[in-house]
Amino acid sequence: MTLQTGSILEGTVVNITNFGAFVEVDGKTGLVHISEVADTFVKNIRDHLKEQDKVKVKVISVDDNGKISLSIKQAMPQKKSVRPVEVDWSSEKNKGNGNFEDRLSKFLKDSEERFQDLKKHQDSKGRGYRKSSNY
Repeated sequence: MTLQTGSILEGTVVNITNFGAFVEVDGKTGLVHISEVADTFVKNIRDHLKEQDKVKVKVISVDDNGKISLSIKQAMPQKKSVRPVEVDWSSEKNKGNGNFEDRLSKFLKDSEERFQDLKKHQDSKGRGYRKSSNY
C-alpha cells in the first residue's frame, strides 16, 4: 500500500532524536518533527514518546525522494472550537454609547488626560537627586 497525504494510520516509534521521532508505518519509516508531537510546546520529546510506542499519525507529505513527514497532533481528534458570542450592535443597549466618532473623541480626550498626568508625575520624579554620568 502506498502512503497517501492525509491518511491517518497506526505506526510504531522506532527511534527518537532531539528533533523528532522516526515512526514505522506500513513497512516504511517517516519523521514526526518535534513540533508535530503535541498541541503544546514540546521541550523534551522523550517526555511524550518512547521507542516501541504505538501511535496514530497523519501523513503530511511524501516527497519525490520518498521522505515521509508525519504528524501525531494532526491525527488527534480535533477539539470543538468555541464560537464567539455574537453581538447585536443594532440593539438599544449598545446604542447608548454614542456613535463611533463620539466614542473615539472620548477615548482620545481620556488618553490625553492620562498622558498629561503621567508626564507630570515623571517630571516631578526627575527633579530629585540624579546620578551624574560623569565620573
